[in-house]
Amino acid sequence: MMPSQAMQAYELIEDMIVRMELKPGSRISEKSLSDMLGIGRTPVREALLRLAFEGVVHVTPRSGVTISGIDTSDQFRLLEVRRELESIMVRRSAQFSTAEERLRFAALADSFMRAGAQDDGDMFVRTDHEFNQLLASSSQNRYASIAMSAIQVQTRRFWYFYLNVKKFGDLPKVSRLHAKVAAAIAQEKPAEAQKASDELLDYIEEYTTRIIKTI
Repeated sequence: MMPSQAMQAYELIEDMIVRMELKPGSRISEKSLSDMLGIGRTPVREALLRLAFEGVVHVTPRSGVTISGIDTSDQFRLLEVRRELESIMVRRSAQFSTAEERLRFAALADSFMRAGAQDDGDMFVRTDHEFNQLLASSSQNRYASIAMSAIQVQTRRFWYFYLNVKKFGDLPKVSRLHAKVAAAIAQEKPAEAQKASDELLDYIEEYTTRIIKTI
């Protein structure tokens, strides 16, 4: 577990990267990030090391930090792993989540539906981030959660860029598919949660294929 300040720095920097406030290919120093966030350089450095491990930034000694580009073709390799990990995690969450966690999944299902109805990409990305965090804790499998964390930030950035910046795709549909997974977990239905997850991944693979054909 990262120390609290390092985790705070990680969350803030990741959010800036996902929302394109730190654009692919841009460079920034550790000191600039520390000043911007009001967090010491040591926790910022720890956060950057984790982001570098996840492939979101490149850290070059004495040269600063470069934000990685979005590798669209690499999404298929990510999705191959994500499908298997998410299948495990949604089943386990439907089986082992607490009553409080199930209420939160139900609320997230509603939030996904609102994001789709309002065509609000920012709300979708925020809700997806909360969903991923809750899924990680409620599935009670730290190995799957650790493996999934590196995939999730890349996935969120991909979605934000193509859905919210490029306006490519069907946000209401992907929001409904996410809501279906969250609702099945909230209702303690492991088989339905896995089926909904498979439907979501099928759509994401089809969506990614269409993107690649257009670029």
